[in-house]
Amino acid sequence: MRATVFLDRDGVINRRVGPGYVNVRDDFVLLPGVIQDMAWMSQRFRVVIVTNQQGIALGLTDPQLVRDLHAELADRVKRAGGHELEFFVCPHHRDSGCSCRKPRAGLLEQADQIEPVDWQSSFLVGDSDRDIEAGKRKGVTTIKIGPTGEADPDYTVASLQEARSLIERLSS
Repeated sequence: MRATVFLDRDGVINRRVGPGYVNVRDDFVLLPGVIQDMAWMSQRFRVVIVTNQQGIALGLTDPQLVRDLHAELADRVKRAGGHELEFFVCPHHRDSGCSCRKPRAGLLEQADQIEPVDWQSSFLVGDSDRDIEAGKRKGVTTIKIGPTGEADPDYTVASLQEARSLIERLSS
């Protein structure tokens, strides 16, 4: 079993695109310092990006673009001294009833099927109640970026950099 840091994508790693979707490469704008933060995390933990991408189901986002953006992100983290990243994507519509769309924990469970997760030593960092609820379902330490909502995260921070510092303190 391995300690894992699960990261949401939009709003945690890259800038959220208003009410829309990342439909073109130029919309994928990384937030400050995320490459270095992810490189640090990947040197100490398994890092898994878990992301709802409803735009695929709606025909607004090309699945190949999502794969390309993830490959580019993984390459940048490796060039910064990090290790392999894993990506699990829910491409379904929010009303599909699928088991992988957060707030369900299906994406986290998919990662566990590939390599068993040490749930007690793991973290989920997200910016929405859906993210926090998914983490709570698996018993990981939840860290919310931004204001709290209805979900009750274990910790609230302002950025991935603050989440990284918190993870460093909690895992020492």
